Amino acid sequence: MSNEALIIIDLQNDYFPGGKLPLVGIEAATANAAKVIAAARASRIPVIHVQHHAVKPDAPFFVPGTPGVQIHASVKPEEGESVVTKNYTNSFRATSLGNLLGDKGIREVTIAGAMSHMCIDAATRAAADLGFSVTVLHDACATRDLHFEDRVVAAADVHAAYMAALAASYASVVSTDSWLAR
Repeated sequence: MSNEALIIIDLQNDYFPGGKLPLVGIEAATANAAKVIAAARASRIPVIHVQHHAVKPDAPFFVPGTPGVQIHASVKPEEGESVVTKNYTNSFRATSLGNLLGDKGIREVTIAGAMSHMCIDAATRAAADLGFSVTVLHDACATRDLHFEDRVVAAADVHAAYMAALAASYASVVSTDSWLAR
C-alpha cells in the first residue's frame, strides 16, 4: 500500500466557462489534473476529491443542488474514490480529510485544483503544518484576477506569487510532467 495520496480540490463546474466564477486557465489546469488522476489510478495511489459546498443559500457560487457545485466531468470521481465535502477554504477544517489520510497511512500528498490563492494555499499550508510531505502541481492549479485598491492583479501574477510562497516553506512545487516522470 502506498503512503501517498492525490488530493484534487474544487474542480467544480462553477469555475469553468459558463459557471458563476470562471477561472483563468481552468481548462488547461484541469487537463493536467486529469492526466495525474489517470496516472495515480494506474499506480493505485488513492485519489481524494474535495468538493466545496456553500453554506449560505444566497452564496455566489458552489450552491448545493445546482449544476455549478458538481465536480467537473473531466475529473469525475470513480466508484470507490473518496469525496470530502468542505464548507471552508481549508480542506482540513471541519472535514474528514485528516482522518481519511491518517486511516490510510498517508504521509505524502500531492495537491491540484482551484483556486491557487485560496483553497490550494490553505490546504497546502494545513497539510504541511499537520506533518505531511506536500507536493503542489503548479500547472494543475488555476486562479483568477484579483482586485486590490485601485489595482488589478493578473491571475498569472497571483498564481506565481502563491506558488513561490508555497515553494519557499510548505511544499515542493512541480509541473505535471515532472510529477508524471518520477
